[in-house]
Amino acid sequence: MTNTTTAEGLLLPVPDEDGAPFWEYAARGELRVQACGDCGRLRFPPRPCCPHCRSFASEWRPMSGRGRIWSYVLPHPPLLPAYAEQAPYNVVLVELADAPHIRLAGNLVSAPDAPLNSVDPARLRIGARVQVAFAEVGGMSVPRWLPEKP
Repeated sequence: MTNTTTAEGLLLPVPDEDGAPFWEYAARGELRVQACGDCGRLRFPPRPCCPHCRSFASEWRPMSGRGRIWSYVLPHPPLLPAYAEQAPYNVVLVELADAPHIRLAGNLVSAPDAPLNSVDPARLRIGARVQVAFAEVGGMSVPRWLPEKP
């Protein structure tokens, strides 16, 4: 999968044939991960062939959307001008609760449509529990992460 920028300079994913279902489910507010149709192993990023059994059969399994912050970074300075107003903002790597070997990148925000800098960087913690939410960005529904309520 590659990225493109919008007229506003925001980065957006460009779905390829293998990853298109991920974005179709995201548009419905569902987090799904590709699985091998033969051996059943989950894989991300999506690809045509299972790296374990070499099968070309695949299916998309629903995930709970729960996870924990595995790592994070605060980009300084922002690399793209469109993100400068929101700096400092976070980029988190989330380990899925349903599939601990799968990690998804995103942003920790206070609400699905909140700005990227809506969570104080001092609140970021490795291991913090999060829940996926989807936000409309440049005509695409993208996953973001919310702090899980106790």
